[in-house]
Amino acid sequence: MSILIDSNTRVLCQGITGTAGAFHTKGCLEYGTQMVGGTTPGKGGQRDANGLPIFETMHDAVKATAATATMIFVPPPYAGDAIIEAADAGIGLVCAITEGIPVQDMIRVREMLKKYPKTTLVGPNCPGVITPGRKIGEKKYEGGCKIGIMPGYIHMHRIDAPSRKAVGIISRSGTLTYEAVWQCSARGIGQTTCVGIGGDPVKGLDFTDLLELFTADPDTSAIVMIGEIGGSAEVDGGKWLQANTKKPVIAFIAGRTAPAGRRMGHAGAIVGGAEDTAQAKIDALRSMGIQVADSPADMGAMTAKALGLN
Repeated sequence: MSILIDSNTRVLCQGITGTAGAFHTKGCLEYGTQMVGGTTPGKGGQRDANGLPIFETMHDAVKATAATATMIFVPPPYAGDAIIEAADAGIGLVCAITEGIPVQDMIRVREMLKKYPKTTLVGPNCPGVITPGRKIGEKKYEGGCKIGIMPGYIHMHRIDAPSRKAVGIISRSGTLTYEAVWQCSARGIGQTTCVGIGGDPVKGLDFTDLLELFTADPDTSAIVMIGEIGGSAEVDGGKWLQANTKKPVIAFIAGRTAPAGRRMGHAGAIVGGAEDTAQAKIDALRSMGIQVADSPADMGAMTAKALGLN
């Protein structure tokens, strides 16, 4: 099984004619995702380079395509409104890939999303979500779904995995998501779904939300969670795990050398107090019985060991 998305998910791209939107729409199509169209105001009625229909509004797009998910590549000043437009059109899963959305805009978006309980937000400032498909040829896959910018070829479906085991991956860092995936695939460990939650301080799904979903998924044998300095989400997730799951969990926390008070890459990666440091989070998670890797290079080996594969 998988969480959030599968081969039946019908996906739109908001900002489909922009450079990033066009490039990644093509990549999702090539992976086998059911891309059904997109939106760019002023270009409704046209077709993009892939032959997909372009619509003026999300309401028009959803009505014409029965889409259930969207990925947002709209520029930062307008991305918050794009999220709400998608929710108002009835989209179930919104993946906001855009980086640099003002925090005040996201505070407003989070409040407005309370009116749309059927809409789930991933991001912003994230690589998206992927449920790996089965490999049927050189860089050709079927039965999966890729929404966003993750490189599909590094992922492995559980059925293709020599171990017949699969993990769920949750990460605040896009690059470290790819690293964890690559290390697991290289060891014959598949993935059920990989979710990049993004590095902004105000966002949609967080660790605890996804830990609940992966715990309930029977095909997810273990969970990899990758955090970083700033906030309390990793520790909150650890507390939930301690009380609710017996599945192996492997964690990594980035930012051990980050100086206090200085933002490190992501908008939310800033040490504001003693509990925000990487070491404080590592100590807290270990005290809860969660395995924490000292280096990102150890994530795959620790996952394999937790699954009894070495």
